[in-house]
Amino acid sequence: MPRCCFGSSPPPPLLSSFHGLAPPPPAAPLRRVAAVSAARAGPAMSGPHPSLEVLGGGRDLLLPALTTLDRPYSPFPVVGWNRHVETIFASFFRSLPEVRLRRECLRTSDGGAVALDWVSGDDRSVPPDSPVLILLPGLTGGSGDSYVRHMLLRARSKGWRVVVFNSRGCGDSPVTTPQFYSASFTGDLRQVVAHVGDRYPKANLYAVGWSLGANILVRYLGEESHTCPLSGAVSLCNPFNLVIADEDFRKGFNNIYDKALARSLREIFKKHLLLFEDMGGEYNITLATNAKTVKDFDEGLTRVSFGFKSANDYYANSSSSDTIKHVCKPLLCIQAANDPIAPARGIPREDIKENPNCLLIVTPKGGHLGWAAGAEAPLGAPWTDPVVMDFLDHLERRVSQPGASLSKDEDRKHDTENLHCLEV
Repeated sequence: MPRCCFGSSPPPPLLSSFHGLAPPPPAAPLRRVAAVSAARAGPAMSGPHPSLEVLGGGRDLLLPALTTLDRPYSPFPVVGWNRHVETIFASFFRSLPEVRLRRECLRTSDGGAVALDWVSGDDRSVPPDSPVLILLPGLTGGSGDSYVRHMLLRARSKGWRVVVFNSRGCGDSPVTTPQFYSASFTGDLRQVVAHVGDRYPKANLYAVGWSLGANILVRYLGEESHTCPLSGAVSLCNPFNLVIADEDFRKGFNNIYDKALARSLREIFKKHLLLFEDMGGEYNITLATNAKTVKDFDEGLTRVSFGFKSANDYYANSSSSDTIKHVCKPLLCIQAANDPIAPARGIPREDIKENPNCLLIVTPKGGHLGWAAGAEAPLGAPWTDPVVMDFLDHLERRVSQPGASLSKDEDRKHDTENLHCLEV
């Protein structure tokens, strides 16, 4: 099945690890930043093209930066006309840019480990105050996925430092405890953000998440709220409401995706089965080992690991649609109306409309992680990449302008006491 979302990633070349230093400065509130720099902004576009749905409480402040949205969304012929064809085509046939990565493994507070993949040589060639972009791939994804690589190279070409956060077991990230990750668990991301901030204290931090990574990112933004150390973020193909996503995931052709993702989860799990052999209680190791669906795997393992009563309870209490109202940093959400895995009916439109920090773009086509449209279609970068980069560059220009930043929050705390580097 498709490489980009439905399987684990090949490991990048491994080099040395390194430790961080001090916390980054907090982001300036969006409203004050926009007010200070409004006079310097470029010419505003007339408005988004009618082919796009654009809404959000932050529309007036954020939309002017997205200058390409006045053009129609034009899916690539044939490939972009069917959501399943587009999803699968992008996964199998989208180009995979070459990039040499350097792996850093971090020991987490519970004894687990996650892997950070940095572009090799950037620690010497990129200035220490350059903005840092943290990338969160989708379920079972990692730094070897095509959509991740394209975004990485685009940001790097703009002078950004980029790091891919591979969750436990993904992208050949080591698994050292009997626990993987979940849609609601933000602890690892919190420690990663703190560690990256300590490493580059003069840099502003941003994040982009896809699919399940987007759900985790938005939950983190909502939980951290006004204390979030990120200066902005982007959510792509976010399932948002996991109950609705689960309902649609097991219908019709979507069963193909369900079985493929379950197979990827089984493969990751079997590599580390010895860690789970003696697990008792409600764990159903047999069900997880032989899971035919993602829900089987979640019922046998995930929901027990994170203290939920059932898989349904896990989905009901892990949706980022419940936390987006609390997001206090600039957030761009991009969804496809025909996404088979992240249903449009699950988008929390009302909460996004009421949140002055959020902007939502819904394209008429795109599938899941497809978006075969734009100048590089169908084999190059997805349509979303230039939009995402315009948004991030806009935020970075504003928070970096003299007079636009507020005094540093000396009370900001980092959960780094138990964060250590693990060399591999």
